[in-house]
Amino acid sequence: MPLLDSSYLPSTIFILTHVLGIAGVLYWKRCARGRADERDRVQKKTFTKWVNKHLMKVRKHINDLYEDLRDGHNLISLLEVLSGIKLPREKGRMRFHRLQNVQIALDFLKQRQVKLVNIRNDDITDGNPKLTLGLIWTIILHFQISDIYISGESGDMSAKEKLLLWTQKVTAGYTGIKCTNFSSCWSDGKMFNALIHRYRPDLVDMERVQIQSNRENLEQAFEVAERLGVTRLLDAEDVDVPSPDEKSVITYVSSIYDAFPKVPEGGEGISATEVDSRWQEYQSRVDSLIPWIKQHTILMSDKSFPQNPVELKALYNQYIHFKETEILAKEREKGRIEELYKLLEVWIEFGRIKLPQGYHPNDVEEEWGKLIIEMLEREKSLRPAVERLELLLQIANKIQNGALNCEEKLTLAKNTLQADAAHLESGQPVQCESDVIMYIQECEGLIRQLQVDLQILRDENYYQLEELAFRVMRLQDELVTLRLECTNLYRKGHFTSLELAPPSTLTTTHLKAEPLTKGTHSSSTSWFRKPMTRAELVSISSSEDEGNLRFVYELLSWVEEMQVGVCSKCLSSAFRFTGSSSSSKGARLLYAPCVNSLNY
Repeated sequence: MPLLDSSYLPSTIFILTHVLGIAGVLYWKRCARGRADERDRVQKKTFTKWVNKHLMKVRKHINDLYEDLRDGHNLISLLEVLSGIKLPREKGRMRFHRLQNVQIALDFLKQRQVKLVNIRNDDITDGNPKLTLGLIWTIILHFQISDIYISGESGDMSAKEKLLLWTQKVTAGYTGIKCTNFSSCWSDGKMFNALIHRYRPDLVDMERVQIQSNRENLEQAFEVAERLGVTRLLDAEDVDVPSPDEKSVITYVSSIYDAFPKVPEGGEGISATEVDSRWQEYQSRVDSLIPWIKQHTILMSDKSFPQNPVELKALYNQYIHFKETEILAKEREKGRIEELYKLLEVWIEFGRIKLPQGYHPNDVEEEWGKLIIEMLEREKSLRPAVERLELLLQIANKIQNGALNCEEKLTLAKNTLQADAAHLESGQPVQCESDVIMYIQECEGLIRQLQVDLQILRDENYYQLEELAFRVMRLQDELVTLRLECTNLYRKGHFTSLELAPPSTLTTTHLKAEPLTKGTHSSSTSWFRKPMTRAELVSISSSEDEGNLRFVYELLSWVEEMQVGVCSKCLSSAFRFTGSSSSSKGARLLYAPCVNSLNY
């Protein structure tokens, strides 16, 4: 019978179609089983590496994920490392003890609100591959992926969605790279390299990544990430496929997230996209503050202060303003540098930022300490200098006031002396000699005090010493001149009135004049004084020669004053010796030498 007989063709086609369909289903199931087996193989390898990454902290290691978790000991140790909580365990080797240890681990997970779907202790103890992989994946989700924090995230996002959002934010802006899943988007290795480049641009050349093969990109990314502390959970051949295992990729990407710097939840931090700008800000602040500190440290070390009270007071006020205003502003700036460094410190430790020498906050603090020390030393010197100059200023003001008072008394003495001169010119006796002598004595006392105060200013090198010394010297000169005028006037008045008296009236004159001579004697006695010493006169003079000249004048004046006093005594003695008008001629002979010396 022909195979293609038209009468049998429909049934033949039906049979062939049915056979092919069955074959296709069988092939699809075989392929699906193969893909599932491949997926389980990759997951087992990835999860085994992930478990060992944590078990190595307690010096444990597993070789076969399905076999080495059956007794529950390694499972309990894993949970202890992840949670930091010590768990009880059975030490026996019997199946009962194994089941009990696995149950301790499962109960601990349930207490932490971890959902375990259809996973019993005997499934793990019997080494069930599917359920063992499911248990480890559940642990990974809870202890590693669920802790992911993304600023601006929605509260109802799953751990997988948070990790995907983080990846999208970090890789935003890279040409030809877009993350929409954790499978096919990662097979060419570009996504892994972009993640690393965002955090460490010095380690990955993205231009080279664009032209390399998938396997080369994957090998490069895994090698660099391992140097940065990310355990190599994946192998390039497991990812260089059209659809890599999603759970394995998520586990590895979450390890990258865990190892790389991040903004802590509820705290301050710098994201990978902000590092460069914040580092530039930090450098700029340090570059501005340190030169300012060094410049003002030099200024504060200058201890040469002006002698002018106005300038010194201005300098002190400037220092107070600097201390209370500028230094506080710069201290806030220093605090901002310290805050920035704390935020950047994780990136410095990660290697993203290379901190140059002299840019550490400790370097800034060291320079700041030098400035503060110089400030304290300057204030320690400046404050006493201000107080000293204020005291000298008070003494200078005292000298000015004393000089003014002395000038007033000299004026009074001159006016009184002129009044007595007018009396003598009109033939009247003097009336104010005692007043003039009192004014002169008061002026002498004032000048002596002025000289004492002036010596203080001279010892302290007061800046206006020359002006004050000149004023005191001028007062001294006026006093010497006034004293000579006073001596001449009252000497002339005394002897003129005596010489003009007629002989017949000498007795009367004597009787009347005796009180006058007595008064003259007493006043002359009060007038006697000690001459100023050469040292005193040199101290108030602008030069030693001028002081010597003034000393000569002082001695001449003193000698003349003493002659007046001695002659007055001679006159008084002569009158008492004669006692009557008949002896007037003898009296004249007796005191003639004195009259001649006075006239001279």
